[in-house]
Amino acid sequence: MNSRELVLLATATVFGAVASALAVRFFSFNQKRHFPRTDSSGNSAVSNNGYSQSQSPFDPSKRKGYLSWDDYFMAIAFLSAERSKDPNRQVGACLVSQNGVILGIGYNGFPRGCSDDKLPWAKKSKTGNPLETKYPYVCHAEVNAILNTNHASAVGQKLYVTMFPCNECAKIIIQSGVSEVIYFVEKNLSNSDTTYIASHKLLSMAGIKVRKHQPQMSRILVKFEDS
Repeated sequence: MNSRELVLLATATVFGAVASALAVRFFSFNQKRHFPRTDSSGNSAVSNNGYSQSQSPFDPSKRKGYLSWDDYFMAIAFLSAERSKDPNRQVGACLVSQNGVILGIGYNGFPRGCSDDKLPWAKKSKTGNPLETKYPYVCHAEVNAILNTNHASAVGQKLYVTMFPCNECAKIIIQSGVSEVIYFVEKNLSNSDTTYIASHKLLSMAGIKVRKHQPQMSRILVKFEDS
């Protein structure tokens, strides 16, 4: 083999090594982009395109990373909150039967037939007039979820709500017969927050189970596009 052939062979070897390295790097990059990882709890993480990896068509096991019932119903409460036109706080609620049937959903807004363009959304009035704020007019998410049940009974059912209910909502929850309240976040309490202190007291006295939602998924991504 002459010197020219040796140069050509060496060049081809180097080129092949570089091409292989690039191919491996490209494949590894695509794996990171398109194949979700699992989190510390073993759930399938959401990939960049919002969908989890499809498993083998020959795999007889069920899909991993699916929503728990609690995450599912709380997610519906959060999705309902997106319908609220309140510029300051959006709250959603989902009323669920003991066997997992959704009975009603709701969010905070004005009563039916009352224009949300003609009533105020402000938290405070510049003149100190409470009628220039939203509070005398708004219906809370919990109340709307209970009233939107198409005449199904709320007795013995569970209520998922994105925010811990105030005392007025607690009264309606108690009177409707709801047996359990699952909330995601609670307003910071102080000695002056009689609304929420009274709510805790009423729900406890009525024997209604109250618990804070502990999500198994850190986020849920919904994308309106074809997979």
